[in-house]
Amino acid sequence: MGDCGDLVIGQLEFYWDFHLRPRLEGMTDAEYQWAPAQPSWTVHAGPDGQVVFDIEDPEPSPPPVPTIAWRLVHIAVGCFAARYNTFFDDTLDAPMWDPRHRPTDLPVTADAGLAFLDLWYGKWHDAIRNLDDAGLAAPLGLKGGPYANDSMLSLIVHLNRETMHHGAEICLLRDLYRANVATT
Repeated sequence: MGDCGDLVIGQLEFYWDFHLRPRLEGMTDAEYQWAPAQPSWTVHAGPDGQVVFDIEDPEPSPPPVPTIAWRLVHIAVGCFAARYNTFFDDTLDAPMWDPRHRPTDLPVTADAGLAFLDLWYGKWHDAIRNLDDAGLAAPLGLKGGPYANDSMLSLIVHLNRETMHHGAEICLLRDLYRANVATT
């Protein structure tokens, strides 16, 4: 892997190992599901017992405030699982946003959420770390839809941004939860 690939994948590894993952240790179920405002989106058991990932299409303006659970599952599924399943373990001939690429065993507790995130980060990380220069430069192809001509490296850069963006939101919510609990 060339310098660019090492740099980009190293960026994700550094963020994961030294910023995001250590900040998630010790999370409680109450914190994971804390709704800092209403309306709020989360991950929860529905009336039929099936796990629901709250989302609305079209998204309302302003959108509901997502919980840590929602943001963590969004990273695990939207950044890692769906892309891993599409490009590295695909049994479907479908674009990367096809819902069949998404796992359905979504976690509703903090411990399960962290294990779920670790699992999908590990799969995504190992797959992209094993790409050579040709694999990084290869276009996404039909599975990329309107991004078919974009390279795998460009997808990795985009997912790094998404992971850092939502990871920072999770860390802020943890800070706000701690401050809220300490003052009430």
